[in-house]
Amino acid sequence: MLYPIFKFLNEHYDMPGAGMFQYISFRSALAVILALLITIFFGRTIIRALQRHQIGEEIRDLGLEGQLSKKGTPTMGGVIILLAILVPMLLVGRLDNIYVILMLISTLWLGLLGFLDDYIKTFRHNKDGLKGKFKIVGQVGLGVIVGTVMCFSQEVVIREKVSSPTAVYVSETGYAQIEQGAPMLSPTPQRTTKTTIPFVKDNEFDYGWLVGGNKVLTWLLYIAVAIFVVTAVSNGANLTDGLDGLLTTVSVPIMLVLGALAYLSGHIIYADYLNIMYIPESAELVVFAAAMCGALLGFLWWNSFPAQIFMGDTGSLSIGGIIAVFALCIRKELLLPLMCGIFLAEALSVMVQVGWFKYTKKKYGEGRRILLMSPLHHHYQKKGLFETKIVMRFFIVSILLCALSLVTLKIR
Repeated sequence: MLYPIFKFLNEHYDMPGAGMFQYISFRSALAVILALLITIFFGRTIIRALQRHQIGEEIRDLGLEGQLSKKGTPTMGGVIILLAILVPMLLVGRLDNIYVILMLISTLWLGLLGFLDDYIKTFRHNKDGLKGKFKIVGQVGLGVIVGTVMCFSQEVVIREKVSSPTAVYVSETGYAQIEQGAPMLSPTPQRTTKTTIPFVKDNEFDYGWLVGGNKVLTWLLYIAVAIFVVTAVSNGANLTDGLDGLLTTVSVPIMLVLGALAYLSGHIIYADYLNIMYIPESAELVVFAAAMCGALLGFLWWNSFPAQIFMGDTGSLSIGGIIAVFALCIRKELLLPLMCGIFLAEALSVMVQVGWFKYTKKKYGEGRRILLMSPLHHHYQKKGLFETKIVMRFFIVSILLCALSLVTLKIR
């Protein structure tokens, strides 16, 4: 909203300072500041409004220390995170950028899905919330939208590496010398379904290769990939949201790394130097990543132990979906198992626990468990670790995994 205004003022009136808005770094800093201010100063108002309407969390007694003391804590706090992302983006983001548009749609889409789930839990007093099949339908719908746009939009392009012409000349000794052309970026942007494979030298892989280049089958395959990524990451984030500040602290390093990758992929010199895919206009996603980080850090003001508000599914589904779609936009979705290793571990802990319990019950007539409790963070609670210690250790592991994800730029 402000970007075209200041661009006009700079071009037509040479207004001092108006040219600052063309710099992604300046707008990213503004996005962080605005997001922090919104969460910190408007968070209190939203918490009080939720308390007045008695919108509190229903706590099931799982035998965890300090669990019942959280009963009645306001939920649906993900609304604060969504506002802190959307308002800065509407003010300082470039709303004509296809990647920004995709991220805004994803934020609103999964935010609404999570809000419906929280609404049913709190106002309808149905602890199960929105039925699982409707959640899946919502996640599949977003995957179809993202996959279709990434496949067919004229604005979603990359610049591929090609070899420059080979030079042939005669040396002073009279012999012909051949100088192999160095790789260079193609001058023509191309639509493609390529992605990046970590730890591999020739690190670009085209999904179309799996179906023989058939355009329809390639589109269907890419949509299936987008659906799987969105569903897996959003549900993994949802499972991680079980301790005060856990999902928030784990997600900040992920967004920082995704923002860095978006900047490098959108900068022609850095992309060429690091031998990574050059994606024109993707650097604008840095502003979105900055707003997201500001919103998450600001929400910690209220959500750190002891939490004054919970984000609910409004926040957790949105955070996971945002991370998934962001990675798809910069074609780094295959890095997510490493980068989002905490989400993966939490989801696997639930699947393994449930699967083993059903198997042993069928075989021995009595269900047995591998972990003391799932998801994984509850296992450590059962072992006697205090909540804040678990959160900080998961945070450190998340930083380590994200650092390893950045290292993949050079290790191949």
